[in-house]
Amino acid sequence: MTDTQRNPTDTSGTLDEALERIHLSGPERDGWLSNHAPMAIEALVRHGHARVAHRWLDTYRPKLEDMPGSVAPVTALNWQEALGDISRVADWTAFFERETADRPWRTVLAEWWPRLLPGIAAGATHGVIRVGHAVRTLLEGEETAPRVRELAHALGYWAARHQPLPALERLAPALDAAAALDRVPLIADQDGGIRSRFEQLTGFPDWPGRDPAGPEAARAAIEELVRAATHRYATHGHADPIMLVHAATAPNAVLRTLPALPGTLWTPSLHAAWAASAAVTSAYGPREAQPVTEHLPTAQAAQAAQAMPAAHAAPVASAAQHPQEVFERAAAHGDDHTIKFADTALDVGDAAALVAAGRAIELNTPAW
Repeated sequence: MTDTQRNPTDTSGTLDEALERIHLSGPERDGWLSNHAPMAIEALVRHGHARVAHRWLDTYRPKLEDMPGSVAPVTALNWQEALGDISRVADWTAFFERETADRPWRTVLAEWWPRLLPGIAAGATHGVIRVGHAVRTLLEGEETAPRVRELAHALGYWAARHQPLPALERLAPALDAAAALDRVPLIADQDGGIRSRFEQLTGFPDWPGRDPAGPEAARAAIEELVRAATHRYATHGHADPIMLVHAATAPNAVLRTLPALPGTLWTPSLHAAWAASAAVTSAYGPREAQPVTEHLPTAQAAQAAQAMPAAHAAPVASAAQHPQEVFERAAAHGDDHTIKFADTALDVGDAAALVAAGRAIELNTPAW
Protein backbone atom coordinates (compact mmCIF):
# COMPACT_ATOMS: atom_id res chain seq x y z
CA MET A 1 0.00 0.00 0.00
CA THR A 2 1.38 3.43 -0.93
CA ASP A 3 1.61 6.40 1.42
CA THR A 4 -1.17 8.07 -0.55
CA GLN A 5 -3.43 5.08 -0.02
CA ARG A 6 -2.71 5.13 3.72
CA ASN A 7 -3.39 8.87 3.90
CA PRO A 8 -5.87 10.15 1.31
CA THR A 9 -4.66 13.72 1.80
CA ASP A 10 -2.64 14.67 -1.27
CA THR A 11 0.70 15.95 0.05
CA SER A 12 2.31 16.14 -3.39
CA GLY A 13 0.34 19.16 -4.58
CA THR A 14 -1.08 17.20 -7.50
CA LEU A 15 -4.66 18.00 -6.58
CA ASP A 16 -3.99 21.71 -6.21
CA GLU A 17 -2.10 21.82 -9.53
CA ALA A 18 -4.93 20.00 -11.29
CA LEU A 19 -7.58 22.28 -9.78
CA GLU A 20 -5.69 25.35 -10.95
CA ARG A 21 -5.74 23.94 -14.48
CA ILE A 22 -9.44 23.08 -14.22
CA HIS A 23 -10.39 26.55 -12.99
CA LEU A 24 -9.35 27.99 -16.33
CA SER A 25 -12.43 26.27 -17.78
CA GLY A 26 -16.15 26.70 -17.37
CA PRO A 27 -18.44 24.26 -15.54
CA GLU A 28 -20.12 22.91 -18.70
CA ARG A 29 -19.40 21.88 -22.26
CA ASP A 30 -21.58 21.33 -25.32
CA GLY A 31 -24.41 23.25 -23.71
CA TRP A 32 -25.53 20.93 -20.91
CA LEU A 33 -22.72 18.49 -20.16
CA SER A 34 -21.09 19.14 -16.80
CA ASN A 35 -17.34 19.47 -16.35
CA HIS A 36 -16.52 16.32 -14.38
CA ALA A 37 -12.79 16.97 -14.12
CA PRO A 38 -12.70 18.36 -10.54
CA MET A 39 -14.79 15.48 -9.22
CA ALA A 40 -12.94 12.70 -11.04
CA ILE A 41 -9.52 14.16 -10.22
CA GLU A 42 -10.39 14.47 -6.53
CA ALA A 43 -11.48 10.83 -6.45
CA LEU A 44 -8.37 9.66 -8.30
CA VAL A 45 -6.03 11.50 -5.94
CA ARG A 46 -7.91 10.42 -2.82
CA HIS A 47 -7.67 6.75 -3.76
CA GLY A 48 -3.96 6.76 -4.45
CA HIS A 49 -3.87 7.54 -8.17
CA ALA A 50 -2.32 11.01 -8.07
CA ARG A 51 0.34 9.82 -10.51
CA VAL A 52 -2.26 9.49 -13.30
CA ALA A 53 -4.30 12.60 -12.46
CA HIS A 54 -2.54 14.94 -14.90
CA ARG A 55 -2.53 12.33 -17.66
CA TRP A 56 -6.27 11.88 -17.16
CA LEU A 57 -6.74 15.65 -17.27
CA ASP A 58 -4.60 15.94 -20.41
CA THR A 59 -7.05 13.57 -22.12
CA TYR A 60 -10.15 15.28 -20.74
CA ARG A 61 -9.03 18.92 -21.15
CA PRO A 62 -9.76 19.22 -24.91
CA LYS A 63 -13.45 18.56 -24.17
CA LEU A 64 -13.70 21.62 -21.92
CA GLU A 65 -14.75 25.14 -22.77
CA ASP A 66 -13.63 28.50 -21.40
CA MET A 67 -15.57 30.16 -18.62
CA PRO A 68 -18.28 32.37 -20.17
CA GLY A 69 -17.92 36.13 -19.85
CA SER A 70 -19.45 38.20 -17.08
CA VAL A 71 -22.93 39.71 -17.46
CA ALA A 72 -23.22 41.77 -14.27
CA PRO A 73 -21.92 41.22 -10.74
CA VAL A 74 -23.98 39.09 -8.36
CA THR A 75 -24.29 40.76 -4.98
CA ALA A 76 -25.93 40.16 -1.61
CA LEU A 77 -28.79 42.37 -2.79
CA ASN A 78 -29.53 41.02 -6.28
CA TRP A 79 -28.64 37.31 -6.05
CA GLN A 80 -32.23 36.09 -6.22
CA GLU A 81 -32.73 37.48 -9.73
CA ALA A 82 -29.62 35.63 -10.92
CA LEU A 83 -30.53 32.28 -9.34
CA GLY A 84 -30.90 29.56 -11.98
CA ASP A 85 -29.52 31.74 -14.79
CA ILE A 86 -26.68 29.80 -16.41
CA SER A 87 -25.63 32.88 -18.39
CA ARG A 88 -24.57 34.32 -15.01
CA VAL A 89 -22.28 31.42 -14.06
CA ALA A 90 -19.13 33.57 -14.25
CA ASP A 91 -20.82 36.19 -12.07
CA TRP A 92 -21.87 33.56 -9.54
CA THR A 93 -18.37 32.08 -9.47
CA ALA A 94 -16.80 35.49 -8.90
CA PHE A 95 -19.35 36.16 -6.14
CA PHE A 96 -18.44 32.98 -4.26
CA GLU A 97 -14.73 33.60 -4.79
CA ARG A 98 -15.19 36.96 -3.04
CA GLU A 99 -17.33 35.42 -0.32
CA THR A 100 -14.86 32.64 0.49
CA ALA A 101 -11.96 35.11 0.41
CA ASP A 102 -13.64 37.41 2.92
CA ARG A 103 -15.22 34.84 5.26
CA PRO A 104 -14.51 31.26 6.43
CA TRP A 105 -15.71 28.76 3.82
CA ARG A 106 -17.82 26.91 6.40
CA THR A 107 -19.73 30.13 7.15
CA VAL A 108 -20.38 30.72 3.46
CA LEU A 109 -21.46 27.11 2.95
CA ALA A 110 -23.85 27.16 5.94
CA GLU A 111 -25.46 30.37 4.67
CA TRP A 112 -25.93 29.20 1.10
CA TRP A 113 -26.70 25.50 1.58
CA PRO A 114 -30.36 26.05 2.56
CA ARG A 115 -30.77 28.57 -0.27
CA LEU A 116 -29.42 26.16 -2.89
CA LEU A 117 -30.84 22.90 -1.50
CA PRO A 118 -34.32 23.30 -3.08
CA GLY A 119 -32.56 23.37 -6.47
CA ILE A 120 -30.62 20.16 -5.87
CA ALA A 121 -31.52 18.94 -9.38
CA ALA A 122 -29.22 21.66 -10.80
CA GLY A 123 -27.10 20.44 -13.69
CA ALA A 124 -28.45 16.88 -13.38
CA THR A 125 -27.40 17.05 -9.68
CA HIS A 126 -23.78 17.87 -10.59
CA GLY A 127 -23.90 21.13 -8.63
CA VAL A 128 -24.32 19.38 -5.31
CA ILE A 129 -22.00 16.53 -6.34
CA ARG A 130 -19.20 18.98 -7.13
CA VAL A 131 -19.79 20.70 -3.78
CA GLY A 132 -19.57 17.34 -2.00
CA HIS A 133 -16.18 16.56 -3.55
CA ALA A 134 -14.89 20.06 -2.74
CA VAL A 135 -16.01 19.90 0.88
CA ARG A 136 -14.38 16.49 1.34
CA THR A 137 -11.00 17.89 0.29
CA LEU A 138 -11.33 20.77 2.74
CA LEU A 139 -12.43 18.54 5.63
CA GLU A 140 -9.75 15.90 5.10
CA GLY A 141 -6.77 18.00 4.01
CA GLU A 142 -5.26 21.45 3.98
CA GLU A 143 -7.47 24.44 3.23
CA THR A 144 -5.34 25.59 0.31
CA ALA A 145 -6.38 28.39 -2.01
CA PRO A 146 -7.16 26.11 -4.99
CA ARG A 147 -9.37 23.90 -2.81
CA VAL A 148 -11.31 26.84 -1.38
CA ARG A 149 -11.60 28.22 -4.91
CA GLU A 150 -12.99 24.87 -6.06
CA LEU A 151 -15.77 25.18 -3.49
CA ALA A 152 -16.52 28.65 -4.88
CA HIS A 153 -16.69 27.26 -8.43
CA ALA A 154 -18.93 24.40 -7.26
CA LEU A 155 -21.34 26.70 -5.41
CA GLY A 156 -21.35 29.09 -8.38
CA TYR A 157 -22.31 26.31 -10.77
CA TRP A 158 -25.06 25.07 -8.46
CA ALA A 159 -26.51 28.58 -8.14
CA ALA A 160 -26.37 29.23 -11.88
CA ARG A 161 -28.10 25.93 -12.73
CA HIS A 162 -30.44 25.98 -9.71
CA GLN A 163 -33.47 23.85 -10.65
CA PRO A 164 -36.31 23.17 -8.20
CA LEU A 165 -38.32 20.01 -8.79
CA PRO A 166 -42.08 20.35 -9.41
CA ALA A 167 -44.53 20.08 -6.53
CA LEU A 168 -44.64 16.39 -5.61
CA GLU A 169 -47.34 14.27 -4.01
CA ARG A 170 -46.33 12.21 -0.99
CA LEU A 171 -47.28 8.66 -1.94
CA ALA A 172 -47.75 5.70 0.40
CA PRO A 173 -44.82 5.30 2.80
CA ALA A 174 -42.11 2.70 2.29
CA LEU A 175 -40.46 0.62 4.97
CA ASP A 176 -36.87 1.41 4.00
CA ALA A 177 -34.82 3.17 1.34
CA ALA A 178 -34.50 0.13 -0.92
CA ALA A 179 -38.27 -0.41 -0.90
CA ALA A 180 -38.84 3.30 -1.49
CA LEU A 181 -36.61 3.27 -4.58
CA ASP A 182 -38.41 0.16 -5.85
CA ARG A 183 -41.72 1.97 -5.55
CA VAL A 184 -40.72 5.24 -7.22
CA PRO A 185 -43.14 5.62 -10.18
CA LEU A 186 -41.33 5.93 -13.50
CA ILE A 187 -42.23 8.87 -15.72
CA ALA A 188 -44.36 8.02 -18.73
CA ASP A 189 -42.00 9.35 -21.41
CA GLN A 190 -38.35 8.57 -20.78
CA ASP A 191 -37.12 10.50 -23.79
CA GLY A 192 -35.57 13.91 -24.09
CA GLY A 193 -33.35 15.87 -21.74
CA ILE A 194 -33.36 15.84 -17.98
CA ARG A 195 -35.42 19.01 -17.65
CA SER A 196 -38.30 17.62 -19.72
CA ARG A 197 -38.09 14.38 -17.76
CA PHE A 198 -38.14 16.11 -14.37
CA GLU A 199 -41.15 18.18 -15.46
CA GLN A 200 -43.12 14.89 -15.60
CA LEU A 201 -42.48 14.00 -11.95
CA THR A 202 -45.65 13.84 -9.89
CA GLY A 203 -44.91 12.09 -6.59
CA PHE A 204 -42.56 9.87 -4.60
CA PRO A 205 -43.05 7.36 -1.79
CA ASP A 206 -43.11 9.01 1.62
CA TRP A 207 -39.68 8.05 2.91
CA PRO A 208 -38.43 8.07 5.56
CA GLY A 209 -41.88 9.09 6.74
CA ARG A 210 -41.80 11.19 9.89
CA ASP A 211 -38.81 13.43 10.47
CA PRO A 212 -35.82 11.70 12.08
CA ALA A 213 -35.28 12.13 15.81
CA GLY A 214 -32.21 14.32 15.33
CA PRO A 215 -29.19 15.08 13.17
CA GLU A 216 -27.54 11.69 13.66
CA ALA A 217 -30.73 9.89 12.66
CA ALA A 218 -30.90 12.04 9.53
CA ARG A 219 -27.30 11.16 8.71
CA ALA A 220 -28.04 7.46 9.20
CA ALA A 221 -31.03 7.71 6.84
CA ILE A 222 -28.90 9.33 4.12
CA GLU A 223 -26.31 6.56 4.57
CA GLU A 224 -29.11 4.01 4.11
CA LEU A 225 -30.25 5.79 0.93
CA VAL A 226 -26.74 5.90 -0.54
CA ARG A 227 -26.27 2.21 0.21
CA ALA A 228 -29.63 1.25 -1.32
CA ALA A 229 -29.07 3.35 -4.47
CA THR A 230 -25.55 1.98 -4.92
CA HIS A 231 -26.73 -1.63 -4.56
CA ARG A 232 -29.64 -0.98 -6.92
CA TYR A 233 -27.32 0.14 -9.71
CA ALA A 234 -26.04 -3.43 -10.09
CA THR A 235 -29.43 -4.62 -11.29
CA HIS A 236 -30.98 -1.42 -12.68
CA GLY A 237 -28.07 0.60 -14.06
CA HIS A 238 -28.38 -0.98 -17.50
CA ALA A 239 -31.30 1.33 -18.38
CA ASP A 240 -29.01 4.39 -18.48
CA PRO A 241 -25.55 3.56 -17.11
CA ILE A 242 -24.39 7.17 -17.05
CA MET A 243 -27.40 8.95 -15.57
CA LEU A 244 -28.34 6.34 -12.98
CA VAL A 245 -25.05 6.67 -11.12
CA HIS A 246 -26.40 10.01 -9.85
CA ALA A 247 -29.12 8.27 -7.86
CA ALA A 248 -26.26 7.26 -5.55
CA THR A 249 -23.62 9.95 -6.06
CA ALA A 250 -25.99 12.90 -5.42
CA PRO A 251 -27.13 11.77 -1.95
CA ASN A 252 -23.56 10.75 -1.18
CA ALA A 253 -22.44 14.31 -1.94
CA VAL A 254 -24.98 15.51 0.62
CA LEU A 255 -23.67 12.96 3.12
CA ARG A 256 -20.08 14.15 2.62
CA THR A 257 -21.11 17.75 3.24
CA LEU A 258 -22.99 17.17 6.52
CA PRO A 259 -19.94 17.43 8.83
CA ALA A 260 -19.35 20.98 7.61
CA LEU A 261 -22.96 22.03 8.26
CA PRO A 262 -24.91 22.88 11.41
CA GLY A 263 -27.01 19.98 12.69
CA THR A 264 -30.19 21.97 12.05
CA LEU A 265 -29.59 21.54 8.31
CA TRP A 266 -29.18 17.75 8.35
CA THR A 267 -32.89 16.84 8.20
CA PRO A 268 -33.64 19.23 5.29
CA SER A 269 -30.57 17.73 3.62
CA LEU A 270 -32.06 14.25 4.01
CA HIS A 271 -35.29 15.28 2.30
CA ALA A 272 -33.40 16.91 -0.58
CA ALA A 273 -31.13 13.88 -0.97
CA TRP A 274 -34.16 11.60 -1.22
CA ALA A 275 -35.82 13.89 -3.76
CA ALA A 276 -32.69 13.91 -5.93
CA SER A 277 -32.21 10.14 -5.84
CA ALA A 278 -35.89 9.45 -6.49
CA ALA A 279 -36.01 11.98 -9.35
CA VAL A 280 -33.11 10.33 -11.18
CA THR A 281 -34.63 6.89 -10.56
CA SER A 282 -38.01 7.99 -11.93
CA ALA A 283 -36.53 9.72 -14.98
CA TYR A 284 -34.11 6.98 -16.07
CA GLY A 285 -34.92 3.73 -14.27
CA PRO A 286 -35.86 0.53 -16.11
CA ARG A 287 -39.14 -1.33 -15.91
CA GLU A 288 -37.38 -4.54 -14.96
CA ALA A 289 -34.29 -5.48 -12.99
CA GLN A 290 -31.51 -7.33 -14.80
CA PRO A 291 -29.61 -10.12 -12.99
CA VAL A 292 -25.88 -9.57 -12.81
CA THR A 293 -23.04 -12.10 -12.85
CA GLU A 294 -20.06 -10.88 -10.86
CA HIS A 295 -16.91 -12.62 -9.62
CA LEU A 296 -16.72 -12.90 -5.87
CA PRO A 297 -15.46 -15.50 -3.39
CA THR A 298 -18.10 -17.57 -1.63
CA ALA A 299 -18.11 -15.48 1.55
CA GLN A 300 -18.49 -12.21 -0.34
CA ALA A 301 -21.12 -13.75 -2.58
CA ALA A 302 -23.21 -14.60 0.46
CA GLN A 303 -22.73 -11.10 1.87
CA ALA A 304 -23.73 -9.49 -1.42
CA ALA A 305 -26.83 -11.68 -1.70
CA GLN A 306 -27.87 -10.72 1.82
CA ALA A 307 -27.29 -7.02 1.17
CA MET A 308 -29.37 -6.89 -2.00
CA PRO A 309 -33.17 -7.14 -1.94
CA ALA A 310 -34.28 -10.65 -2.88
CA ALA A 311 -35.86 -9.46 -6.12
CA HIS A 312 -32.54 -8.01 -7.24
CA ALA A 313 -30.20 -10.77 -6.07
CA ALA A 314 -27.37 -11.30 -8.52
CA PRO A 315 -25.83 -14.70 -9.28
CA VAL A 316 -22.13 -14.66 -8.35
CA ALA A 317 -19.12 -16.88 -9.00
CA SER A 318 -15.50 -16.78 -7.81
CA ALA A 319 -12.33 -14.57 -7.62
CA ALA A 320 -11.60 -12.04 -4.89
CA GLN A 321 -12.47 -8.35 -5.07
CA HIS A 322 -10.69 -5.88 -2.83
CA PRO A 323 -12.05 -2.30 -2.71
CA GLN A 324 -8.77 -0.84 -3.93
CA GLU A 325 -8.65 -3.35 -6.79
CA VAL A 326 -12.14 -2.26 -7.85
CA PHE A 327 -11.11 1.39 -7.86
CA GLU A 328 -7.95 0.56 -9.81
CA ARG A 329 -10.17 -1.03 -12.47
CA ALA A 330 -12.31 2.12 -12.54
CA ALA A 331 -9.23 4.35 -12.83
CA ALA A 332 -7.88 2.22 -15.66
CA HIS A 333 -11.31 2.39 -17.33
CA GLY A 334 -11.05 6.18 -17.19
CA ASP A 335 -14.70 7.17 -17.62
CA ASP A 336 -15.50 10.05 -15.28
CA HIS A 337 -18.88 8.72 -14.13
CA THR A 338 -17.43 5.27 -13.55
CA ILE A 339 -14.65 6.73 -11.40
CA LYS A 340 -17.10 8.79 -9.35
CA PHE A 341 -19.47 5.87 -8.86
CA ALA A 342 -16.62 3.58 -7.77
CA ASP A 343 -15.64 6.29 -5.29
CA THR A 344 -19.17 6.20 -3.82
CA ALA A 345 -19.21 2.39 -3.83
CA LEU A 346 -16.01 2.40 -1.76
CA ASP A 347 -17.69 4.75 0.72
CA VAL A 348 -20.48 2.16 1.09
CA GLY A 349 -17.81 -0.50 1.29
CA ASP A 350 -19.74 -3.78 1.27
CA ALA A 351 -19.66 -6.62 -1.25
CA ALA A 352 -22.88 -5.59 -2.98
CA ALA A 353 -21.47 -2.10 -3.54
CA LEU A 354 -18.35 -3.59 -5.14
CA VAL A 355 -20.61 -5.64 -7.43
CA ALA A 356 -22.34 -2.42 -8.45
CA ALA A 357 -19.02 -0.67 -9.12
CA GLY A 358 -17.96 -3.58 -11.30
CA ARG A 359 -21.23 -3.33 -13.16
CA ALA A 360 -20.56 0.35 -13.94
CA ILE A 361 -17.15 -0.61 -15.32
CA GLU A 362 -18.84 -3.16 -17.59
CA LEU A 363 -21.70 -0.91 -18.75
CA ASN A 364 -19.93 2.38 -19.43
CA THR A 365 -17.66 3.12 -22.36
CA PRO A 366 -13.96 3.33 -21.43
CA ALA A 367 -12.33 6.73 -21.80
CA TRP A 368 -9.30 5.24 -23.55
